[in-house]
Amino acid sequence: MDWYSLIKFLHVVAAVVWVGGGFALMLLAVRADRAGDTDGMLQVMRSVGELGNRLFMPASLVTLLLGLAMCWFWVGFSDLWIVIGLAGYATTFMIGTFVFKPTADRMAAIIARDGVTPAALDQGRRILKVARFDYAMMLVIVADMVLKPTLSDGPILGAMAVVFIAGLWAAFDGLRPAPAAAV
Repeated sequence: MDWYSLIKFLHVVAAVVWVGGGFALMLLAVRADRAGDTDGMLQVMRSVGELGNRLFMPASLVTLLLGLAMCWFWVGFSDLWIVIGLAGYATTFMIGTFVFKPTADRMAAIIARDGVTPAALDQGRRILKVARFDYAMMLVIVADMVLKPTLSDGPILGAMAVVFIAGLWAAFDGLRPAPAAAV
């Protein structure tokens, strides 16, 4: 095995932990929210808070650093798929930094101060709505990394754009609000 293969393997493992683990937790939270299971929703949100800084953030950084190492030593940075992947990573990083973290902190503060209230649950639902876009973006990144589109791959780029737009729609406008859970 050569160094490139080893780094690529570790890059993929880190991406699977980051994307797959977070996606599973998001699905559990959506399921609990739709069922009106406040305790289940809070448990998932606690897990997201605990694993966010201990597992998902490190896995995302390892994914980035190993990807950058592959680009630096073997691939280069000029291919369209590299640019799309880096832009996608920057997008998900910004969402985590400027939406997920502060919203989760607000939710934790509300719960610590007032207990489980509709306001606290609304913060959790806000995270879930934005997570829909975040995971649509991650799906675009995964497709990008596997398919490696060029400018001549119109159907692939079009499909990626549709997923991106569907994620925006799902997060910010298109889905009906989840029913309010009893507290």
